[in-house]
Amino acid sequence: MPFCKQACHYCDFHFSTNLRKKQDMVSALQKELLLRKDELKNEEVQTIYFGGGTPSVLEIGEINEIIKSVDENYRVIEHPEITMEANPDDLSIKKIKELSDSPINRLSIGIQSFFDQDLKLMNRAHDAKEADLCLNEAKKYFDNISIDLIYGIPGMTNARWEENINKALSYELPHISSYALTVEPKTALKVFIDKGIIPNVDDEVAEEHFNILCTLLEKEGFINYEISNFGKEGYFSKNNTAYWKGKKYIGIGPSAHSYDGTKRGWNINNNSKYLRSIKENILPLEEEVLSKTDRYNEYVMTALRTIWGVSWDKIRNEFGTNYYEYLLDQSDRYIKEKLLVTEGDKLSVTKKGKFLCDGIASDLFMIKLK
Repeated sequence: MPFCKQACHYCDFHFSTNLRKKQDMVSALQKELLLRKDELKNEEVQTIYFGGGTPSVLEIGEINEIIKSVDENYRVIEHPEITMEANPDDLSIKKIKELSDSPINRLSIGIQSFFDQDLKLMNRAHDAKEADLCLNEAKKYFDNISIDLIYGIPGMTNARWEENINKALSYELPHISSYALTVEPKTALKVFIDKGIIPNVDDEVAEEHFNILCTLLEKEGFINYEISNFGKEGYFSKNNTAYWKGKKYIGIGPSAHSYDGTKRGWNINNNSKYLRSIKENILPLEEEVLSKTDRYNEYVMTALRTIWGVSWDKIRNEFGTNYYEYLLDQSDRYIKEKLLVTEGDKLSVTKKGKFLCDGIASDLFMIKLK
């Protein structure tokens, strides 16, 4: 749902702050669902995820209409995980109650910080008081709630980051996602840093924050099942876990991505062109067929970020001896440095290697074989 009330300074996702075409977009999403219904044939839909943008700008009737379109055009399991990303400023008492009466059964709330100074720096639409109010209210109606927190914010001390985590823990939520603040090109944050208005992010501080996060959450029984995601037993995100395990998915709407096991597709990231194309019954979709090397690299990148790790057997059986021996050779120095570890069939990052995971993965990529 490519709409937001206002632009966060760090965000480089596709969205518009003009909500005038919201109803047209809802209708187009429903039509795209119809146009693509044959892609899954007789396979079952296990999760539905409303992402964005800010899907909590949708009215409850619009949400129900979209879910109805999924039910009418796809085989959906009896109790699918249906997640709604939401911002605290959208979650009024009335809205939370309406959502609880809808098929939505999981909320992912973009808190980002419990401190107003951080929220102002990031240009979030809510304040700390709204974050507290919406979480206390949401807990009355939803068992499965996740929140997002951002660390490595310029000026954020270790003590304030610990306060953020402890505040999050006080709500006794079953899932927390946490990401380092990154400076993306063409964002307001990049401009402010370049002009010296805001200090640049510090990787060493971000690493300290990440280690504090892991220590505090693991002490409270959270499992760091993916580098940025911590869940209590039974509360891992089924939707996101499917991405990391290489399962098929269909992305609906402008800029949405899809994957069917062999090729990746992405919709045009222009709302007007998307609406026009769907109106003409044309899918605004580009696709690329992934080579064996592409699939190997993607598997290593995603699997290494999870507790399930990279399967040596899968590398050998699915990609072949050359890839297996290459990975064996490339991973050797990281194993010696205790950044990677092999246990049985699994190659995974150690606690020491977690924060460096993406860099390690890129060194394991295959760039020559086809």
